[in-house]
Amino acid sequence: MMQQAPSAVKVKAIDCLHFINGEFVPSVDGKVFNNINPATEEVLGIVAEGGSADVDLAVQAAKKALQGPWKKMTASERTAIVRRIGDLILERKDELAYLESLDTGKPLWLSSSTDIPRSAYNFHFFSEYIRTLSNEASQTDDVALNYSIRRPLGVVGLINPWNLPLLLLTWKLAPALAAGNTVVMKPAELTPMTATVLAEICRDAGVPDGVVNLVHGFGPNSAGAALVEHPDVNGITFTGETTTGMAIMASASTTLKRLSYELGGKNPNIIFADSDLDEVIETTLKSSFINQGEVCLCGSRIYVERSIYDQFLDKFVEKTKGLIVGDPFIQETKVGALISREHYERVTSYIELAKEEGGHILLGGKRPEGFEKGYYLEPTIIVGLDNGCRVVREEIFGPVVTVIPFDSEEEVIEQANDTHYGLSATIWTNDLRRAHRVAGQIEAGIVWVNTWFLRDLRTPFGGMKQSGIGREGGVHSFEFYTELTNVCIKL
Repeated sequence: MMQQAPSAVKVKAIDCLHFINGEFVPSVDGKVFNNINPATEEVLGIVAEGGSADVDLAVQAAKKALQGPWKKMTASERTAIVRRIGDLILERKDELAYLESLDTGKPLWLSSSTDIPRSAYNFHFFSEYIRTLSNEASQTDDVALNYSIRRPLGVVGLINPWNLPLLLLTWKLAPALAAGNTVVMKPAELTPMTATVLAEICRDAGVPDGVVNLVHGFGPNSAGAALVEHPDVNGITFTGETTTGMAIMASASTTLKRLSYELGGKNPNIIFADSDLDEVIETTLKSSFINQGEVCLCGSRIYVERSIYDQFLDKFVEKTKGLIVGDPFIQETKVGALISREHYERVTSYIELAKEEGGHILLGGKRPEGFEKGYYLEPTIIVGLDNGCRVVREEIFGPVVTVIPFDSEEEVIEQANDTHYGLSATIWTNDLRRAHRVAGQIEAGIVWVNTWFLRDLRTPFGGMKQSGIGREGGVHSFEFYTELTNVCIKL
């Protein structure tokens, strides 16, 4: 496995201010914090640290904007602006990709090929999709006519994670704006830069002042908590860790806010002996280690039918050895740096726990040679554990997978479902009947068959159990971001 020394980057990092009522502003109390590059541990810049006063200013601006020019726009005028945001993201693609990789430590090719194009597409898709929606109408014999009116939910708080910062923020912002809402965005404190540029892009696209607001800062007892608790916020959409989601639910309950959650996952990757093993290996490399394994949809629990278990491991280990770990700004790099020192220590603690639980580190499990700085970790494959081990049951959120053999379809379905998570699953088989049969029994919001991470934005996306509440995508997004009123007219 090759390693590389960090190289010079081509785009300058930016300091990050709040964006409130159409202007970039510092925190009311002047507080700031450092933004750290996870690949070098150097300070990229400073970030305004928001608190309750900043959140209140942003919420009041959003509340006022609900009654301003934004409300008076036709659907065509509003969606033209939403589409323009996507266009401007593409115009600034190179800049955004560099900033995203600086903030996250992910390879630049990944930011350029996936994060930024998909962010633009979110605006393009939702600007068009809302035009396909129609309202319900029903007639009660000759007595009455009923029809529904769809209107914006109101002021919506968008709380975003650090692993796919711009992609997931736009996944929320695009339908929220298309539906006519105003928003307050709270990006993860570890990844503030592309959210800051996005606010500028929204202004340049013609979004009226106050419609899109941005407050940087931390979560508990800070900006995140203030946004959740604010009485003038009508809804909160959150992507992130499950325990944080629980805390948000408790705080939001005092004002009965509408909630939409996409939370953690510990997703099964089920490989039957009749599958195409070369295809399986190629995709499993991605579903295990892409974005340093910091993707809630990664298939970190790999179950392999026993008759091909050894063959799978031989090929999987050999292919994983070829993954280059290192500088995110070198094209050949496949695995960059983990997001922070705290997260690096958390992930590596699970590797030590695996040893205590009787597991064998078949590959990786350590910092690559030649990297004294940066939060780098070799892709790690663990065997010898069973379904009861913490390493198999708890979300690690790093380049760490466990591989477990199974003997029967019934056994692997039971193992796959033996978790309090239920976000996604992948099934590999060339038996069509088995594919339908197993997919129908897996307790997950999305089940892929012979693929992974393939999404149609019209389809429902979300998790079961402790992996989420509600669904997003297509009409499901607009069900969250709008209120329905039924009008009953006596005939």
